[in-house]
Amino acid sequence: MTFSSYDAVIEDSGREARSREQRALSHGIDLLRRLQGGDLAPPEDAEALLFIRRLWAFFVEDLSSARNGLPEKLRAELISIGLWIIREADRIRQEESCDVAELVEINVIIRDALA
Repeated sequence: MTFSSYDAVIEDSGREARSREQRALSHGIDLLRRLQGGDLAPPEDAEALLFIRRLWAFFVEDLSSARNGLPEKLRAELISIGLWIIREADRIRQEESCDVAELVEINVIIRDALA
């Protein structure tokens, strides 16, 4: 395998990973929008918040890894955003807040930046 073909495989792999991340965020955004609109029954609303929380816990863990190829400053900023999302999802689930709009907005921004 030549270096150029190896680089192409790595680039495709990164593109596939971003695509999976986009799809996961889109699913989470859909759940949050349904929650915001009152379209989820009580067990489903907790599941929607747990989904977004687990997704961001996964992202934070990945971003914390030294093997993550993103620049350190960007990783730190995304970790900070991820921790905020996790806290907000917990606050909403515990009925300390009911503002889902900010969660939707931030997740949309992050998802769209992956394009």
